[in-house]
Amino acid sequence: VQLVESGGGLVQAGGSLTLSCAATGFTFRIFAMGWYRQTPGKERELVAALAGDGGIIYYDDPVNGRFTISRDNAKNTLYLRMNRLKPEDTAKYFCNTYVSTNYRPWGRGTQVTVSS
Repeated sequence: VQLVESGGGLVQAGGSLTLSCAATGFTFRIFAMGWYRQTPGKERELVAALAGDGGIIYYDDPVNGRFTISRDNAKNTLYLRMNRLKPEDTAKYFCNTYVSTNYRPWGRGTQVTVSS
């Protein structure tokens, strides 16, 4: 079982990034999945989540309207398109299942840094 996040980087405020999460070792398509983010000294928080069939479950208020979560079940991949990025979006981003009791081992995450 492995979750591998990629696509992070350094971007100016107002810019865009697309994160990817490649999932292996479990039946990806049947699980609701989420993107989470964490900053030093704070708990990991859910940013967005969607069902196995792609139906949207949740967007955190600060990202609603700017971020878009999606998935490609044929590729076992989860995406997060992030537009109009703000410095407060700076964090390490992780993917995992939406329901905590289904969590897979956390990946290394991908760092997003937004400069002002």
